[in-house]
Amino acid sequence: MRTSRRIILALMLGAAPVAAPGFAFDGAPVKPDAALPVMNQPAAAQAVTAQALKKAPAAAAPTATAVAAPSLNSLQYAAEGGHPVAQWKLGRMYADGDGVVQDDLRAFEYFSRIANAHAEDSPSAPQAAIVANAFVALGRYYLNGIPNSKIKPDTDRAREMFSYAASYFGNADAQYDLARLYLKTPDASRDDFRYGARWLGLAAQKGQHQAQAMLGQMLFNGDRLPRQAARGLMWLTLARDNAAPDETWIRESYNRAFAKASDDDRATALQMLEHWVQGKRD
Repeated sequence: MRTSRRIILALMLGAAPVAAPGFAFDGAPVKPDAALPVMNQPAAAQAVTAQALKKAPAAAAPTATAVAAPSLNSLQYAAEGGHPVAQWKLGRMYADGDGVVQDDLRAFEYFSRIANAHAEDSPSAPQAAIVANAFVALGRYYLNGIPNSKIKPDTDRAREMFSYAASYFGNADAQYDLARLYLKTPDASRDDFRYGARWLGLAAQKGQHQAQAMLGQMLFNGDRLPRQAARGLMWLTLARDNAAPDETWIRESYNRAFAKASDDDRATALQMLEHWVQGKRD
């Protein structure tokens, strides 16, 4: 207990104040090329990489270019054969411009192949995480569109992509993106808000740090939810600990909440964090 309490105190107090201004309640905008969770590659994917390395020209000190070209060829060969891991890897490479010229349309096509071929795979299948993340990537492309292409912004289509990944595969990123769509609707009905809050809570419980930050903001500020300052501070603390370096809106939200919280709120949030560390997610 003493060890876990030290960890939690570090979570609560470890961040120095950030000078940059914070974003609004809805957080940072979703970008179509936003990074998705890194997944462990199955043995088949490792075999693809191994095959690529074997094809590399022998040399005392092989250059990155010597390895990259055959690796790309091997990935493309596996992708054409319908291998979802290779398709996912190529999709991310083209989305990020990682070793190839950045091309969102080619990335979209690779993600579409995965979704079309594996939409009905079991959620417990080895490739289920890849399939779910492909739906998330497609949803983000539909949300923003791809310039100079037939892929135009289509919120309804994006919602379909997120809904499928969120409900069938239980993907936390999809649940967060779906929640934001419901909560950001200008003329959101009471049902829209209820659906959005539900998906946001599910994603936060699964450890999706952006959902934790958004939920924490809403609870701490009493924004369309009954104010629960301590619980909001707990979620913001968890989110702050897992935020990426460029997610300043999360750190700023935590810093503002911590500064405004009463001593009682901080003490209660600490107790809630202890329960979280112990696996008590009630």
